[in-house]
Amino acid sequence: MSKPDIRGSHGTPPIRDRNSGRNWAHAIIFFSFLGLSFALKAATPPNVVFILTDDQRSDAVGYHPKPLLGIKTPNIDKLAQEGARFSNMFVTSSLCSPSRASFLSGTYAHTHGVRDNFTDYPRQLQSFPMLLRQADYETAYIGKWHMGEDDDSKRPGFDYWVTHKGQGKYYDTTLNLNGKREVVKGYYTERVTDIALDWLQQRKPGRPFALVVGHKAPHGPFIPEPKYENTYQHVRVPYPVSGFNLKSKPQWVTERLDTWHGIYGPLYGFREDFPDRSAEAMLDFERFVRAYTATINSVDDSVGRIYQHLAKTGELDNTLFVFSSDNGFLMGEHGMIDKRTMHEESIRVPMVVRYPRAIPAGTVVEEQVLNIDLAPSVMEFTLGTEMPSAQGLSWAKLAMGKATKWRESWLYEYNYESQFPYTPNVRGVRTDRWKYTQYPHGDGGPLRHMEELYDLKNDPQELNNLANNPAFRQRLKSMRRMLAEQLAASGALPDKMPIDEGIKEALPEESIR
Repeated sequence: MSKPDIRGSHGTPPIRDRNSGRNWAHAIIFFSFLGLSFALKAATPPNVVFILTDDQRSDAVGYHPKPLLGIKTPNIDKLAQEGARFSNMFVTSSLCSPSRASFLSGTYAHTHGVRDNFTDYPRQLQSFPMLLRQADYETAYIGKWHMGEDDDSKRPGFDYWVTHKGQGKYYDTTLNLNGKREVVKGYYTERVTDIALDWLQQRKPGRPFALVVGHKAPHGPFIPEPKYENTYQHVRVPYPVSGFNLKSKPQWVTERLDTWHGIYGPLYGFREDFPDRSAEAMLDFERFVRAYTATINSVDDSVGRIYQHLAKTGELDNTLFVFSSDNGFLMGEHGMIDKRTMHEESIRVPMVVRYPRAIPAGTVVEEQVLNIDLAPSVMEFTLGTEMPSAQGLSWAKLAMGKATKWRESWLYEYNYESQFPYTPNVRGVRTDRWKYTQYPHGDGGPLRHMEELYDLKNDPQELNNLANNPAFRQRLKSMRRMLAEQLAASGALPDKMPIDEGIKEALPEESIR
């Protein structure tokens, strides 16, 4: 059988060789194609469980080499131990709605059109749950959807639907429970997990299922469960070194220090009086980071409860179990709070995948994997088919430890939001070693902000911007060219973006924070 074209329908460039420098009937064909030892053991395609958190940075898991505040996440770690962890997992837009749409569709924000946190997922756009449902999977979405701010109505592709308008609340959220709205008392993470387990328990056996669980945590303003609210009280949380190393950064970075997304700003309400540059203000920062981290402990409990249910019902080993987050989160790095920028803390997220019938326990995937890769990967694992509409690549073979070709670089994009006027338009490209970022004004004219260029091998914390260093002039030119090639190859041209209205100090409207 010929090898599939891994470039996707939009030709994601470039790729390299790793070693050299609709329906259930598809299952047997698929397993033979992969050449796996379990080929004849699976009578039906695997189930899918996809758990997605909100704003969880890559080091906010216990299995990370340097876990944030020493966090322990035994249940998430267990998925990694029994499956694969992706040590270089990134999002192509570090913003909730665009990234969520990319996870589901396998496409960039400029393709799916969800460019901000106020645009809904296009009703006709293919998603992996939609395709699985067409192949007789039973599908459910339970939890935070966050695409289409004021609409909690049922979306295409799902048999069962539970969500809410906007951000939801950590306590007593009004949920649309498959068509019936009511206030569900209790802590969000626990209640959403209860609903997911009820659905798994009540569904009729005999059909494969695909369940997506969307958590609110650890999105701000952070409210931990009482049992975890004092977990990190003993941990000192100083401002990061990079928070004060801004001399080589663009001017807009300094301009946002006192804003909603700046280190001296209100910290999502954890700091009452701001801007505050005093030594005592670091105590507010400590409370901010501790509360963020503590909400993730409840998410880990949720993962464990779903894992145990699948084990009890005998479905665990026939389930593709995926855990990830929609974007990272800056905790004072580069003087920043929040996400949106292309700095590592913003774009890196955790991802672990468990499926013992194909993925060896303890696998570590080092290649640069993106949120747009999830949908085509799910399609390959489940139905053994490609997803022609996807721009991402399937990481199925990477997870199985098999030789395959993979990308050498990838595109990042973010569009200025007038509701959150603290970050310019962002366009960038990243390779294994180099990262280049520019900040277009939006009028098609010359750049007005300083570019950023980092040697990630020698400067992983992005402390030294090389864009204005004469010794790296040729590297800068080559990265500019690479970005132009990525934009063209991914169908981003003409590159539509809003006008950059500048950094502003006004706080965002309270309901959208």
